[in-house]
Amino acid sequence: MFRGIKSVISFLTIIPSRNSDLDTVAKSMYLFPIAGAIIGLIVGGAGFGLSSVMPQPLITGLLLTGALVIITGIHHTDALCDFADGMMAKGTKEKKLQAMRDPAVGSAGVITIVLYVAGMILAISMMKGLVLLEAIVLSELLAKFSMVLQASRGQSAWQGLSSPFTQSMKDHKKLAIATGLAIVPTLAFGGMAGIYAVIASIGMTFLLLSVSNRSFGGVSGDVFGASNELVRLSSLLIFALV
Repeated sequence: MFRGIKSVISFLTIIPSRNSDLDTVAKSMYLFPIAGAIIGLIVGGAGFGLSSVMPQPLITGLLLTGALVIITGIHHTDALCDFADGMMAKGTKEKKLQAMRDPAVGSAGVITIVLYVAGMILAISMMKGLVLLEAIVLSELLAKFSMVLQASRGQSAWQGLSSPFTQSMKDHKKLAIATGLAIVPTLAFGGMAGIYAVIASIGMTFLLLSVSNRSFGGVSGDVFGASNELVRLSSLLIFALV
């Protein structure tokens, strides 16, 4: 398990590890929430300190949004961009898949990223101190769990990066462990906001899964990454507003 934890941390962040081969990461996907907790503690801890001394909350929001993007290697943000391009492409599933896999960024991707970053900055700027720390940690747990849940319920759109993950997560015991790692702490520490965040994150996960099945014929690494970003944003907004 320790090797699996190291592999998923390396895969989901810029922290290097020798145990980050794709097969090991896929088999350890159920441990994604642990990596989410570590990311959340690092960024949330910084937010706890920044929000106490920074007079402008929007600057705190900007800095922490940048920190989340950087510590995760921009991979999931890029995936959200590709997912948006694929969704907005006209035509058959093949054309949508081609648009999603195209390295060039389309207008849909650009607009989506702008709106996403703006939403993140606003959500984070509405909180401070311990509330902000808690919100970032729990949102990261739910964001990582969304990818695990999608992999357990979905099929890969093609033989690629997502295939080992969807195969590995058909093990119900692994899903149960991931659920315990993400959902239980959120319900225990999040109060009513935590309950709403769990409901919203699961609903969004299945909505994106349904949309991806219809548009692409299954899930992919870009779909996983987009789910991570959108569930994180929706959770932060809920913690900020409730």
